[in-house]
Amino acid sequence: NFKMDPMTQKVIGISQQLPFWGKRDLKAEMAAKEAESYKWQIEERKLELRRMVAETYYQLYFTDRSKEILDKNIAILDIFITLAETKYAVGQGAQQDIFKAQVERSKMLDVGITLEQQRKSLQANLNALLYRPADTAVGRIPDFEIKPVALSVDELRAVALESRPLLKGLNSQIEKGRAGQKLAQKELYPDFNVSFEYMQRDKFEMSDGADMYSLGVTFNLPVQKQRRHAMVAESSSEITMATEELNSAKNSIDSGISDLLAQMERRKKLAELYRTGIIPQAEQSLESASIGYRVNKVDFLTLQDNRITLFNYERELYDSLADYQMKLAQLEALVGKSLWNRER
Repeated sequence: NFKMDPMTQKVIGISQQLPFWGKRDLKAEMAAKEAESYKWQIEERKLELRRMVAETYYQLYFTDRSKEILDKNIAILDIFITLAETKYAVGQGAQQDIFKAQVERSKMLDVGITLEQQRKSLQANLNALLYRPADTAVGRIPDFEIKPVALSVDELRAVALESRPLLKGLNSQIEKGRAGQKLAQKELYPDFNVSFEYMQRDKFEMSDGADMYSLGVTFNLPVQKQRRHAMVAESSSEITMATEELNSAKNSIDSGISDLLAQMERRKKLAELYRTGIIPQAEQSLESASIGYRVNKVDFLTLQDNRITLFNYERELYDSLADYQMKLAQLEALVGKSLWNRER
């Protein structure tokens, strides 16, 4: 019963905690920097995904060309087997040459089965990376011309510092840590609590029952300084760790750029050497050996050696082309930006 006692009252009130000046802004800054960090992690993952797609694509390219070279060599070997059988029939060749060629042909068919299975696996991997059904057909990968990177080592480093999401994410973590350090220091200062109350009273014989209002300001006492000093130390450690990770990432990028450029230059020179020098010479050598075998000036083993040599050189050419493009994809992931159509 609210009317039993003149001191009885009905109270309703509101209160609001007000952090010390600057704390709210620092908390907002920490949240924003953390969101930035997550955003750059997503962008970094996209870079990795593009690299993986490119690497799988050019592995498919090399597998396709290896199968084409293999099929061409099987056709050449069939011609050699026919020649060996013809020479054996007229008493100018050894039956052992026929058996050796047939064994070699069977081995090449076995390699062809392996390449077909490898292509299916690569196709499934590529479709998975592109979020497509695993059985989506991937056609023959077209030929391409490799192009040298137009930027120097120093220019690529500058691109990485400007574009690499990993570095941006670490910078965001450092900035978040600095804001957290400032916030921890401000925790040494008290927060305020503002309250307002309305008290409704009923009238009594000895009291007019006037309503009452109350406005109050309170603040906490930050007496647990040890805990707050620990928060400052923790923020400092986070900044130190993120800074060391950032410096390590920069060093890794610097060394990675130099290493990839060196490997790409080597592959480029090898591809040019195979295309313009070694392979044409090997083709001439095989043609000469084929003519010599027909007129009994070259034995079957020499003919086979020339064919195998040409086969290996042609595979090395396409291996160099594919590896160059894969290294380019790795370089783009390293600097955080596509390097196509970039000029000095």
